[in-house]
Amino acid sequence: MVEALPSAGLHAGGEPDETAAALVPAPSAWPGIAAVERDTGISKDTLRIWERRYGFPQPSRDAQGERVYPPEQVQRLRLLKRLLDAGHRPGRVVGASESSLQALLGPSRSGPAEASAAAAHGIDLQEFLLLLRRHEVQDLRRQLSQGLLRLGLGAFVREVAAPLTVMVGEAWMSGELEVFEEHCFSESLQQVLRQAIQAIPPLALGERPRVLLSTLPGEPHGLGLLMVEALLVLEGCQCLSLGVQTPASELVKAAAAHGSDVLALSFSGLLSAGQVQRQLRELRAELPEGVALWAGGRAAALQKRAPLPSLLHLTELEQLAPAVADWRRAQQQ
Repeated sequence: MVEALPSAGLHAGGEPDETAAALVPAPSAWPGIAAVERDTGISKDTLRIWERRYGFPQPSRDAQGERVYPPEQVQRLRLLKRLLDAGHRPGRVVGASESSLQALLGPSRSGPAEASAAAAHGIDLQEFLLLLRRHEVQDLRRQLSQGLLRLGLGAFVREVAAPLTVMVGEAWMSGELEVFEEHCFSESLQQVLRQAIQAIPPLALGERPRVLLSTLPGEPHGLGLLMVEALLVLEGCQCLSLGVQTPASELVKAAAAHGSDVLALSFSGLLSAGQVQRQLRELRAELPEGVALWAGGRAAALQKRAPLPSLLHLTELEQLAPAVADWRRAQQQ
């Protein structure tokens, strides 16, 4: 049985009582609706719909009468977004109790199996989290670099960087890490990966496909993109990364200008299914037929159904090398 949230602040008809909310002065540090949208990946329109339909969130109002959200509500919205990405329906989770949400979230959280591959090489992923919580950033970067030297770039990406990124994301989602701590981790790992990519001899990077990498507007996370680039360069691919949030029209121009064979996009789940499918359709329509379109990530928008028959959806990093090999075989034929 799903337990409903308390109905305080609602009119008899189910509409939020904005007058009642306005009577409670809101701290100036509370984020507004635009900041919550950026933080959680839940659109402003969706937040307002949930407010009317489910009675959550229940924002207060600032001195200008604008919505502002208490930290505990922002935290809950992060959990809700994670559950929605896992395929749960809003009607089931938005009004659920905290214990119900945690029970639903539990099976998706990283367990011992996530760290087993790294542990086999004597690397404990929890130690990285401990350094992060202690704010020992230099030690964190040194340990990441040592792990890379011990495992090599490919194994480091698959067995350390990828599962560790998931662990940090889950710790942030659950409130165990602050935003600045998550940013420290991202910057540290990006620094280590970029240095490793730049250290690969240029002569080893002359094979096709020529891969253009980016994310779509509204997708600000670039760690996954960087991991993909690292594994592609190990396959000898010629990679050009445009960073994050490149408009579709610019991706088309860049692919033509650089003679790209593949456009590889990374998705973390922030974008809605409608946004993802619309932008991918537009891209596929504008890209030359000879440019392959690859999408990486476990975003629900890509998992539910293939938005395009010509889209290659890669859910695991281990699929990259076979995808490159398949592309090369196809070109030979």
